[in-house]
Amino acid sequence: MTHRIIIFTGGKLGEWALEHIAEGDLLIGADSGAKFLVQQGFRPDIAIGDFDSVSDADLILIREQSLQTIACDPIDKDFTDTEMAFRLALDLKPQEIVMLGALGTRFDHSLANVHLLSLAEEIGIHASIIDQHNMIFLASAVTTIHKRNFPNVSLLPLTMEVAGITLRGFQYPLEEAKLTIGMSLGISNVLLEETGVLSFSEGKLLIIQSRD
Repeated sequence: MTHRIIIFTGGKLGEWALEHIAEGDLLIGADSGAKFLVQQGFRPDIAIGDFDSVSDADLILIREQSLQTIACDPIDKDFTDTEMAFRLALDLKPQEIVMLGALGTRFDHSLANVHLLSLAEEIGIHASIIDQHNMIFLASAVTTIHKRNFPNVSLLPLTMEVAGITLRGFQYPLEEAKLTIGMSLGISNVLLEETGVLSFSEGKLLIIQSRD
């Protein structure tokens, strides 16, 4: 079993993203994310997408430098490049998936990528989206939250309702609280120590750790 897969996709990327690569990670480059990896001297294990965001010369280089390239028609496809990469990662059954470059100027793509986290949660794979200012993941029934470099912690329901939310170790504790779509009660909490514990009983709950 592959321990961790990192997907580089076509949103905002920079040198910060390379710091997340560790020995043994399987690297997937989605469209221009593959170009980014190659330009930074990495060989993607898999490059995937319609590659409409790269030039013909870039695509030749991607094919040369990637261990495997999966190209599809830019019109006749049902999924975004990121979703194709994510579903491929799920099929490989890793313990963890990290998406880098999944947030950017296109809010529709960013939101769709956040929704992809639910696909992993349903089959017991931990998945997250990370950029310079945010780390986003779905909470499990009991979740230990580590401060790392993200002091702010926000909770947002991904289902119409999330029930039984309890927070320990936060500036603003909750006890058996309920969040529904449209509520801002869970926004901008702060950990008092390096870790805190969250639990809930029903629904799907997004954790967004952030820094300014």
